[in-house]
Amino acid sequence: MKLYKSFATVGGLTLLSRVFGFLRDILIAASLGTGWVADAFVVAFRFPNLFRRLFGEGAFNSAFVPIFAKKMEGEGKEAARTFAEEAMAGLLFVLLIVTIVAELAMPLLMFALAPGFDAEPEKFDLAVLLTRITMPYLLCMSLVALMSGALNSVGRFAESSSVSIVLNLVMAVATLIALWLGYTAGREAGIIQALAVFVAGILQLVLLMWGMKRAGLSLKLRRPKWTNDLRRLWQLGIPGIISGGVTQLNIAIGTMIATMQPGAVSQLYYADRLYELPLAIVGIAVGVVLLPDVARQLRAGNIAGVMDSQNRSLEFAMLLTIPAALALAIIPSEIVRVLFERGAFSESDTQATASVLAIFALGLPAFVLIKVFSPAYFAREDTKTPMRYAAISLTANTIGSVALFFLFKNLGWMPQLGIAIATSLGGWLNALLLWSTLRTQGAFEIDARLQRNLPLIALASAAMAAALYWAAGAFAGYLKSGHGNLADAAALGALVTFGMSVFAAMILATGVMTPAQFKRFTRRGGT
Repeated sequence: MKLYKSFATVGGLTLLSRVFGFLRDILIAASLGTGWVADAFVVAFRFPNLFRRLFGEGAFNSAFVPIFAKKMEGEGKEAARTFAEEAMAGLLFVLLIVTIVAELAMPLLMFALAPGFDAEPEKFDLAVLLTRITMPYLLCMSLVALMSGALNSVGRFAESSSVSIVLNLVMAVATLIALWLGYTAGREAGIIQALAVFVAGILQLVLLMWGMKRAGLSLKLRRPKWTNDLRRLWQLGIPGIISGGVTQLNIAIGTMIATMQPGAVSQLYYADRLYELPLAIVGIAVGVVLLPDVARQLRAGNIAGVMDSQNRSLEFAMLLTIPAALALAIIPSEIVRVLFERGAFSESDTQATASVLAIFALGLPAFVLIKVFSPAYFAREDTKTPMRYAAISLTANTIGSVALFFLFKNLGWMPQLGIAIATSLGGWLNALLLWSTLRTQGAFEIDARLQRNLPLIALASAAMAAALYWAAGAFAGYLKSGHGNLADAAALGALVTFGMSVFAAMILATGVMTPAQFKRFTRRGGT
């Protein structure tokens, strides 16, 4: 099916991006570790990167894609291009003002972004400087997001799924330069990383402009004009960004709270990077591809097609997400140690980061389910219902994070674990609210195939988890032997391959997939 081919395109390119992202983070961990410079850079990177996630990973598209697609099919390419140019002008006008104000007021803004940094003036001042350097990235990403939505609407996913590869490569090169210059865990290394973010934003924009030109959709700058279409875009867009980006907003809130504990910001960041691998490959791929597909099916009146797309998306998501979540929860220490423990990243950093990762992993299926359920609302131009549920989730997460942070701190436990627990529970609350409303409205009905396969996927995942737990003990001598990075990586690769083999065998044995379906799935991402 074309749907699965699109999943494979977005997921495959996202996987490649995350591979480069791991290379980037391995280098950053070796260069910055979890010290004060690392904390300052994570905050500086988190703020514009939050907007990258909100705009670039489907949230902005929740409003833009249905309107753009409607223009494209109902009025033609020129009408769609005009709408895109009007939207671009409006975005640039608003975000240019936001960027200028943020640059001028950054010291005041930092008290909100990192309330714990004011106790350490050197860290606070560096965070202000680095965030000022990275802030223009927001302008670039607003344009990248809009162009990505236009390309996705016409079935072109490659360019928009490749932008993160550019970011990761540029930042990896910047870290190598910092290491070559001897700027390990120093202020200069943070400045180099911030400059890399700025440069990457410009290169990402160039890539999308090239993609738009190839698609015959090149956009021209216009004067901002408040049209009916733009009014509708903002009416849908603000709730859509809040609801579609709820996971990233939860993480941003956690980062703010974590600034009150030295090293916690960096540990949350590294754990976040690991569990976001399956979230990006599966959740974002499904969310980006499913929205235009469901929107087209609804306009054609093909309700059966809508239900099939939603069921297959949920099946595809859980097939990959449940085993990934259990693997991250079973062997977090082994993963973190092999990937990050070198240079400025110590053994104690490994244990702390692994503990956070294990808890985040328990919320991973919920974060993916949000990506699966949200397009059912967005395709119907309903962004307010998901926004209400996102607000409930955000409120619960904020209250839970603050309460558990200080409770754990008073008990002498790692306070950042409380943030991870609240974030995961907030994700499950949001996913359940989205699901219950869709079920009540009759907008998402589980078909017979999914009813049969979901329990079998859970069974296969449990068998894989048990096998991984046993194998982790058998591989312990190799993973902690100090044989060297290549030997450690080979041992971790063998452990992961063993777990995947057990899961694949169980999937075939239980009949979730036939051998022929499995062969097609592994080759093209389709069943």
